[in-house]
Amino acid sequence: LALCDGLFNVAHSMDHTHIVLTRNHVYPKELCEFYGFMLAEFITAQNLMVNVVALNVFVLIYFKKDLNFGAYDYRLLLYTFGLPCVGGSVAAYFGTLGPNGTFCYFDGVKGELVNVFFTTVPLLAVLLMNIVFYAMTWRKISTESRRLQHTLGQEAATIRASLQAAKTMSLFVTAFFAQWWAMALYGIWQMIAPVPQSLFQFVTTFSNIGGILNGVVYIIIRRRRATAKAKKMATKEKQFQDIKSVSEKVENSSV
Repeated sequence: LALCDGLFNVAHSMDHTHIVLTRNHVYPKELCEFYGFMLAEFITAQNLMVNVVALNVFVLIYFKKDLNFGAYDYRLLLYTFGLPCVGGSVAAYFGTLGPNGTFCYFDGVKGELVNVFFTTVPLLAVLLMNIVFYAMTWRKISTESRRLQHTLGQEAATIRASLQAAKTMSLFVTAFFAQWWAMALYGIWQMIAPVPQSLFQFVTTFSNIGGILNGVVYIIIRRRRATAKAKKMATKEKQFQDIKSVSEKVENSSV
């Protein structure tokens, strides 16, 4: 996710830097098509990857299984990076990539329909699927957490570990909602009526803060790990003190 977001921002920054330096749209057109291809590749890859994360959480919680992506996650990588690459290559072949009037993505004239089917439709589908997976997963997590509140044993510990993993993965799904909700709404609005400037500003703001959102997720995960480690150490220390106290009592009673 960090790689997708980083490369998306690098590609996007390059075409904006080009516009600032030349005070004009990106020329030659082939260079603009390259920037557009990079955006299409990494935006779509991020969407697909977060969708797989949401699906993996759902399967983990409901079926107690972890999806197998093969050695080095090659199936996941082929799906998330290979599929957008093929789609972007087809779009480039038919000349639908280029300047959209603001930046380099899908051509504002020849690429409008392709943009709908490459960006708007998949983004809406992913958002809706993620909402369904997310709601069902959290409902199950809440139910299981209440059930295991006073349960001990290896099975309970395993389920608790699964619940914690699901909660962690769900953070990325939440960050995805925050980053892409505006673009999904923009796509729908664009097909119905002229888009207001305020919504366009929301799109340009939220779609470009993925690094911040994923950074917040990373900090939360690190803090959770530190807290869990501290609790584990405190539990071990308490157990040691209890054993020591019992041993001292046994020795005193023997004397």
